[in-house]
Amino acid sequence: MAEVCAKCDGMGMVVMQLADGRRVAEPCDCRHEVRVTVLMERARIPRRYQHCSFESYEPDFPGADASLMAAHLMARRFVDGYPATTEGRGLLLTGSIGVGKTHLAVGILQTLVVEKGVRGLFCDYRELLKEIQHSYNPQVLTTELEILRPVFEAEVLVLDELGAAKPTEWVWDTVAHVLNTRYNDKRTTIITTNYADAGPAMAGAAGPRAAMREETLGDRIGERMRSRLAEMCVTVQMHGADFRQKVGRARFG
Repeated sequence: MAEVCAKCDGMGMVVMQLADGRRVAEPCDCRHEVRVTVLMERARIPRRYQHCSFESYEPDFPGADASLMAAHLMARRFVDGYPATTEGRGLLLTGSIGVGKTHLAVGILQTLVVEKGVRGLFCDYRELLKEIQHSYNPQVLTTELEILRPVFEAEVLVLDELGAAKPTEWVWDTVAHVLNTRYNDKRTTIITTNYADAGPAMAGAAGPRAAMREETLGDRIGERMRSRLAEMCVTVQMHGADFRQKVGRARFG
């Protein structure tokens, strides 16, 4: 049985007395708490990341790169200004594995939900592609549109690990569909990627240097969509060693 709020006795409203003696009814704090709980459930943040917040993000551990603190400050500024100063633009968090991109992205989403009542959604890029492919099975009742509708309609979308799936024409078309729809609707998208925000390899490039070259975001999603991201998101570069290897390694208590 749900616990009844002691402040409003479950009515959702409390009576307040003003300085001039008048009594007015105002929404109880418990209504906000219930709304936040519902919005958090609908955001579909995986259990592994539910602890992620601005408070638990640690950009100042010994040896931390200065870019981590700068990214934290940028994220906080983004949330404080949302939506007036962001105007539909989001953030593209780039950096190598383990620098805290997903942690910071989820912290942004959770803070927006709590402080601004935003309808947000967390979406793993690879899982989204798998769900869409699975919907093509005639025995599956879910359609591609049903899978993509919450992705299109989320006020703020966290798209995690962009570029992680092997690039194919179908993958590029799907990425274009998602990003262009959200761009046209001026919806905010927070993106994380392990790939540098740079263009693809030059056509016909060869030789040892070309073979050793690391793949870029342009290689993984196509230069046309990378160019679109430049209009949709402010790029935030995060540098440093893998935090999970240095501080967050799994261990038994």
